[in-house]
Amino acid sequence: MYADKRVRVVLHASHLVVYDRNVEVARHERLIAKGSCRLGLDHYLEALIRKPGAFPGATALEQARSAGKFTPVHDAWWAQARKVHGGRDGTRALIEVLLLNRHLAHEHVVAGLATALRAGALTADAVALEARKAAQAEDEPTTGARRHPAGWQDRMIRHPRGSPAPWFRRFLPGPRRPRYRWAGQPGSSGRTSLRR
Repeated sequence: MYADKRVRVVLHASHLVVYDRNVEVARHERLIAKGSCRLGLDHYLEALIRKPGAFPGATALEQARSAGKFTPVHDAWWAQARKVHGGRDGTRALIEVLLLNRHLAHEHVVAGLATALRAGALTADAVALEARKAAQAEDEPTTGARRHPAGWQDRMIRHPRGSPAPWFRRFLPGPRRPRYRWAGQPGSSGRTSLRR
C-alpha cells in the first residue's frame, strides 16, 4: 500500500512513527543494537495463511513468543485445533484468530481464545465471538451510573447566561426554539451566544 510512496518517519527514543501526510500509518519499537531486526508476525499472516506449513518454524512466530504476543493460551488452542482439524486446517484457523488482533485488543483475543478452548470451540468465528463479548463486557459500566465520553460537559448546549439549556429545546420547531451555538464552535467566544 505504501510501496514507492514517500512517507515521513519521526524517530523517538524508544519507538519510531511513520506518517503518510498527517496520518499515522505505523508505529514500531526502536531497535538499539546495530544490524538487529524485528519481524512483526502480523506482517506475514496473509502469506502464512496460504502456506500454513511454514508457520511453526517462522522466525516471526519465535519473536512473537519471546515478546509475549504469542501466549501459552495460543499454543494450547493451536494444539487442540491441530488435533481436531488436522495440521494444515488447525494452523489456518490459528492464523485467522491472529488476524483478529487487527480489529480487537490483544487481551480480548486471548480472553476469547481461553473461553473458546474451555468450551471446545476450535474455530476462528467462535474465538471472534468470545473476544467481542470480552470487549463488550469491559466497555459496560460496572455500576448503575451512566458513562459519558471524555469532555462531554464542554459539548453541552449552553444558555447565553451560562446555564445548560434543556435537552428538548433542540428538537422544537421554528421560532419557539432558541438557536444556540455549541461550546467551542468556530465564531463563538468562550461563552456561547445566540445565533442571529
